[in-house]
Amino acid sequence: MLNAKAIILVGARDFGRCPLASNLPTALWSVLGRPVLERLLSNLADQGIKRAAICCNGERQLLAESIRFDDRLQLEFYDELLPVGTAGCIREAAAGKSDELLVVLPASTTCPPEIDWLVSEHRRGKADLTVFLNPCREKDVHAGQSSGIYLCSSDILQHIPEVGYFDTKEGLIPELLSAGKTVQASELRHDAGSFKDRQEYLRAVEYCIESASNLCVDVEFFHNGETKDVWISAKAEIESDARVYGPAVVMDDVTIASGAVILGPAVLECNTAVSSDSVVANSVLWSGARVEPNCRIERAVIGSDAAVDKSSLVQDKALTRTPRHGSNPIESCLVILLSSISLVGGVFRNAGGHVGGLNSGLQLLLDKVGQKLPDWARLSRKTILTFLGSIIVLIVFIWSYGPCILDLWGLWNQSDEYSSGLLVPFMAVYILWSRRKSIAQCSIKPSAWGLLAFVFVQVFRFVGLVLRYTWPEMLSVVLSIAALTLLLFGWQYLKKVFPVLLFLCLMLPWPNPIKTSIGLTLQRYATNSAVFCLEVIGYEIVKEGNIIRIGEDVSVAVLEACNGLRMVTAFFVISGLVVLLVNRKWWEKLIVLLSSLPIALLCNTIRLVVTAMFFTVLEGEYWEDVFHDFGGYAMMPLALAAVVGELWLLTKLTTLPVEEEAIVITRQSR
Repeated sequence: MLNAKAIILVGARDFGRCPLASNLPTALWSVLGRPVLERLLSNLADQGIKRAAICCNGERQLLAESIRFDDRLQLEFYDELLPVGTAGCIREAAAGKSDELLVVLPASTTCPPEIDWLVSEHRRGKADLTVFLNPCREKDVHAGQSSGIYLCSSDILQHIPEVGYFDTKEGLIPELLSAGKTVQASELRHDAGSFKDRQEYLRAVEYCIESASNLCVDVEFFHNGETKDVWISAKAEIESDARVYGPAVVMDDVTIASGAVILGPAVLECNTAVSSDSVVANSVLWSGARVEPNCRIERAVIGSDAAVDKSSLVQDKALTRTPRHGSNPIESCLVILLSSISLVGGVFRNAGGHVGGLNSGLQLLLDKVGQKLPDWARLSRKTILTFLGSIIVLIVFIWSYGPCILDLWGLWNQSDEYSSGLLVPFMAVYILWSRRKSIAQCSIKPSAWGLLAFVFVQVFRFVGLVLRYTWPEMLSVVLSIAALTLLLFGWQYLKKVFPVLLFLCLMLPWPNPIKTSIGLTLQRYATNSAVFCLEVIGYEIVKEGNIIRIGEDVSVAVLEACNGLRMVTAFFVISGLVVLLVNRKWWEKLIVLLSSLPIALLCNTIRLVVTAMFFTVLEGEYWEDVFHDFGGYAMMPLALAAVVGELWLLTKLTTLPVEEEAIVITRQSR
């Protein structure tokens, strides 16, 4: 165990397909009163594992706040904002260490196998990678399928690309087989109990209850001839005519009222309550859940502190305490569509003079208020309703795209390539403010085409979520703004703000395949251009891949972070801002915008050359790091000066000289 490291894959939330997984990562789903990830970490520590890496997708802070970590484990977090695949997570978590066994497990593993047995199976097959399958159980649709558990040595890291998305099933296994490596499949002795949605979760909990050794809770076995496989806490309160049929677990401070029936497999966690004449069958109630009288709960999960209303039927679904904040794209789209339809319908009805009772009352109120206002402050009913509708749509928009906006915020703060995107929304607001007079001259004419465009955008967003691509959802933020602008304000407004909407696209990350291919190309170009410039200056250079050796003692590595992509994105933002603010002809603006790419590449080459030159005279890692960072910041003023100089040159080349009339001064004779 001293030479084994556990890699735990948390993964991203399952937006769109399972509401409960959209609201809460599966790693934090409660299993018998504890988050499943917390149970897994404790189990690994009990088996002697000393080191573990948790690979998550933007959920590090939430995990840290929600679970208690075992002090016996040395934990590492790898928070990936962009998907890298299961093999990519192995690459990041292994960190290039050799002679190390890597045990890969899903975070939602409720019944982890014995690590000693996994290692023995791996060594018995003399395999480079072992894939563990669930055992074949009768009437189990998941029998014989992959459990998500792998065991491998760190030697396989050389077959995983250093960057980009790389999956184990579709990428790593074929790569290993083509390289002549050994990949074996081995069946587990018992089901690992991993899950991705509500159905699999209920199945995993059922198996956990059936395996009494996996309970790990303070409950006592209860048997009176009527029931079997029932564990009830001594602190639970159960009325005499209530019935509990196993397998079931009733934990501390649970209240089961008169006439209530619990049909296993079922789990009632701490502080839950089932009122009179209610039935709970094949379901799990998380801590604090409440079931009112005359309810029927079947194959359901009731979230923490959630309440089921009186006489309700909850079947094949999950209930959560709080709204899902746009986690289900279908519900989000429907809410926005209904709001937009009602708003636009109100605007069109008011414009045509067809006013109902509600609108008449609103108009009367507005007229009374308008009589007390000065002339400049009196607004038409259509303008006020449009303004109120815009506010409502804005609130619903933020509610729907809240998780996506938070992902963008985290990306801006953690990725050097996209850090300039943080400034783009504020710059866009400033550009709109600078154009406020021309925008205000446009008449408000809502267009029904905006509704059709909005539906198309949401379909595009939904397809991206189903295929687990984050880029389409992020792009749909800008596209939705454009569609709503057309829907509420019309074509004239859209034409006025269209350049600003294009500018907003600069805040979005590039699709991962494009970023990877461009990044590698820019990295090679940066290395070759720096070598060329240093040789022209007179240095003796030896290039080994992306490493530049100057003389015998100095080596400069052109890493992926030095490929210039950060400067390209930042200079595009600067050029876009300048283009939208200056008053120039369209072809001059196009020249300035297109020139941002060569300016960025030139500045990056200058930075690498100057950095390499100073590394020949600087000593100490501290000064080298300081100058490396300073060189990157110093290129921003240089790029801005290049853009300003370009505008000055265009002015000189395109402005005709002003002809001045000659002034003749004559002297009058007396």
